[in-house]
Amino acid sequence: MTIPFLEQRRTWSVFLIFLRLGLTSFGGPVAHLGYFRDEFVVRRRWLSERAYADMLALCHFLPGPASSQLGMALGMTRAGYAGMLAAWAGFTLPSAAAMILFGLSVGHGEGLLPAGLMQGLKLVAVAMVAQAVWGMGRSLCRGALRLAIMLAAACIVLFFSSAWAQLVVIAAGGLIGWIGIRPALGHGSDVLPPTIGRRSGAVWLGLFFVLLAGLPVLAEMQPDRTWAVIDAFYRVGALVFGGGHVVLPMLQAEVMPPGWTDSATFLAGYGAAQALPGPLFTFAAFLGTVMDAGPGDVLGGVMCLVAIFLPSFLLVAGVLPFWSSLQRNYGMQVALGGINAAVVGLLLAALFDPLWKDTIHDGWDMALTFLAFASLTAWKLPPWLVVLFGGMAGWAVHLL
Repeated sequence: MTIPFLEQRRTWSVFLIFLRLGLTSFGGPVAHLGYFRDEFVVRRRWLSERAYADMLALCHFLPGPASSQLGMALGMTRAGYAGMLAAWAGFTLPSAAAMILFGLSVGHGEGLLPAGLMQGLKLVAVAMVAQAVWGMGRSLCRGALRLAIMLAAACIVLFFSSAWAQLVVIAAGGLIGWIGIRPALGHGSDVLPPTIGRRSGAVWLGLFFVLLAGLPVLAEMQPDRTWAVIDAFYRVGALVFGGGHVVLPMLQAEVMPPGWTDSATFLAGYGAAQALPGPLFTFAAFLGTVMDAGPGDVLGGVMCLVAIFLPSFLLVAGVLPFWSSLQRNYGMQVALGGINAAVVGLLLAALFDPLWKDTIHDGWDMALTFLAFASLTAWKLPPWLVVLFGGMAGWAVHLL
């Protein structure tokens, strides 16, 4: 009886930690990576900087929302399947509930937060990503070759901003690392503790492809549009590379042509999703609530939310067991040195575009961003407190 109790306690702890992150992680998927790093690498020491970067590289390779998948992987390595579900539920629940409520009351306003408060939260997000880039860069980009990989990756992604360019950059970083990096003995990749076996992983991967191929057939056979909605949102979750804002054009292509919702409602929901903490993919919950297809209301919102995240569950559970075993391979270890440097370059590029370009508009913005960065790095204030003060400061500046 002791072991199940300890497992339940660990699962509950994972849920509460990610629930707090879901309530405070403003700034979009790139900022989430900084929040996760501060929480699980710096504060709680659940895993090392290198293991975190390895897991982050895996999630960048997979289609779907990278930050949510990273949370699922962290939960799984901590408490198995229950931890994976607890991490997703905690991180997703606050914004999903807000988006469903907004969908039920659509038409009563366009924004959920005052402009100044939202600007302050965005500035904290810039500082959080800068902290992650600084910390990961110092740890993972030592040496001339790793530094060159990081800078080259950042420059290439800034010139070619497609999701495919990100995949090419990561693959190229791995190839260069495999050729040119020779880590010191005993300093390869930090192998993550296995939570499920390869056979189970293969089953989850097989189910991912079965649903991807079978749901369109089922939607054609069934007159009820509910299956068509499930197919559309599952396909978006399974095929969108880059996550975050990349989901906008794909969802628009799925829900607008059939007339499931109109353009004004679609854009109002998308704007609200950007004003909330947590994953941007909870926009699906809003669409499921307001669409004319499917059950609609709360049930429709929950259905679309599960459908768009289901591919991520299957991919993380399917790939993670093989990823852990690959980390024991020397060739994979040296390749990960280049991959990790490339991932830091991607974060550096994202720090500049879109975060810095879209957020820093004047001297006040720059001053508040530097103050938030100092609060996180030099004064070691907890992120939730910096988020609170940043939002209040942005609101105060807006009222001046």
